[in-house]
Amino acid sequence: MGFLTGKRALITGVVSSRSIANGIAAAMRREGAECAFTYFGDKMEERVRGIAQEHDSDIVIPCDVQSDDDVASLFNKLESHWPEGFDILVHSIAYAPADQLAGDFMDVVSREGFQIAHDVSAYSFAALGKGAMPYMEKRGGGAMITLSYLGAERAMPSYNVMGIAKASLEATTRYMALSLGPKNIRVNAISAGPVKTLAAMGIKGFKKILNFNEKVSPIQRNITAEDVGNTAAFLCSQLSSGITGEVVHVDGGYHMVNNMYTVVED
Repeated sequence: MGFLTGKRALITGVVSSRSIANGIAAAMRREGAECAFTYFGDKMEERVRGIAQEHDSDIVIPCDVQSDDDVASLFNKLESHWPEGFDILVHSIAYAPADQLAGDFMDVVSREGFQIAHDVSAYSFAALGKGAMPYMEKRGGGAMITLSYLGAERAMPSYNVMGIAKASLEATTRYMALSLGPKNIRVNAISAGPVKTLAAMGIKGFKKILNFNEKVSPIQRNITAEDVGNTAAFLCSQLSSGITGEVVHVDGGYHMVNNMYTVVED
């Protein structure tokens, strides 16, 4: 019996088998949780349904997080499957236009790109959390988790407006934790190291980031979606009942290393 037996988890942001969200779903299912999934765009439906089946689920619901009507519809449809509510929300959604993720920040940043990055990458967590809240209250509480990156704390080449959006997401996590704590709902974030996902490959120079991280991080390897999934499962279980409002780094210790004094051979 796993430590999430009897729990129900809504997983957003799965786009492929390599997605961090899929690694989280795998860990949660392994520990006994039932999973439901969202997808965005008709082209993604078949792919996400296939992934859901691998996790013994047939609950797959469309949702465009930029639409309040879509977010409301998501929870109405989910209620037909889980009328007694659910316990876990996994937010693994982020987006910025491609032209915002290459080149010098001041050269490429635009009002529209800034707004889109924050709406999709940060506000969506609050919107989904607000929708999930009454269903978690039915269960006596729950846990919400989102995914961040070190670019929220440090300026990184080409990450640009996404780094600012991730900083907003981490602040959103803290304010959600403060608001939802009295309802016995915990809210945390995982700052994951670089993982070779479809989204990450859209960042210019991502291969160099992977190679550098592997050489510099204390554990001398890049982390995997499984590493992140195991941490997410822990943070959404009673094993972490005293943890909320945290940003937990799952990056092999890279965030603590002073790279100014690290010599890396080519």
